[in-house]
Amino acid sequence: MPELPEVQTTVNGIKKTVVGLKITDVWTDLALKNQKNKQFMETIKNSLFFNKFKKEISGQKIIGAERRAKNILIHLSNKKTILIHMKMTGHMMIGKYEYDKKKNAWIVHVTEKNEALHDPYNRFIHVVFTLSNNKHLVLCDSRKFAKVTFFETTEIQKHFQNFGPEPLDITFTEKEFTNVLLKKPNGKIKTVLLDQTIISGIGNIYSDEMLWLAGVHPERRINNITDKEFQLLHKGMLVILKKGIDFGGDSTSDYRNIEGKKGKFHATHNVYRETKKPCKKKGCRGIIQRKIIGARSAHFCPIHQK
Repeated sequence: MPELPEVQTTVNGIKKTVVGLKITDVWTDLALKNQKNKQFMETIKNSLFFNKFKKEISGQKIIGAERRAKNILIHLSNKKTILIHMKMTGHMMIGKYEYDKKKNAWIVHVTEKNEALHDPYNRFIHVVFTLSNNKHLVLCDSRKFAKVTFFETTEIQKHFQNFGPEPLDITFTEKEFTNVLLKKPNGKIKTVLLDQTIISGIGNIYSDEMLWLAGVHPERRINNITDKEFQLLHKGMLVILKKGIDFGGDSTSDYRNIEGKKGKFHATHNVYRETKKPCKKKGCRGIIQRKIIGARSAHFCPIHQK
């Protein structure tokens, strides 16, 4: 699942390529006429909601974009905001596409010069925003789990009131970091870091990497972590998340950026999916292990992560 760095990389791409353009049309093959699943009723997977969505956003100018937790927010000129959560396998791309009636699908136009968009992996197009420059902002999602909805821009705070603080906010100091983690004193650090009500945006990859960097075992209980270790964890969080953004996200699995290209953070892994490999920490003789903690996988060094 795309985490904070991947979502931020996508938002940065949206800001660079589509702000100032109008959305002239919207298409999806995700909408169902008899959608009965409550979690999808206020998303474009419900055909009635999609009709409303299309009416409200067509003809509107994109005036900005930002990230909240793992969500992309696209702000429109009519004071509406589109929310896109890429879930497990989604990513946004921009390019020139055309509709194939026989396949009922959108494909990259043969004249599209960006070779990355022609990658077979980028063919799972399920949402298409046609733009005023005759290009398209699309959602590619092989497993169709992504969420797309919209709401009044003034309601953003309400939609995110149950989320934890943003880890890269300047106000999220070491002290605040420690305080929010201590809300779950008996929790295991790996599990608590993944809890979006505690801290927003951190997922499996970056939690493993920051714990490795700080030398903290993923099963440590919050109430057993020392002040020094909290300091190291906070520093490690900032280092790893900023590095993830600098490297354009992680493409171990499905993520691609706005140009359809892979990020490069996966080439820098110290621990995530490095099972049975020697620990890269200087002077450490550990072998990386993998263990399920709280129904999620954790990768760690049993020697220097105490």
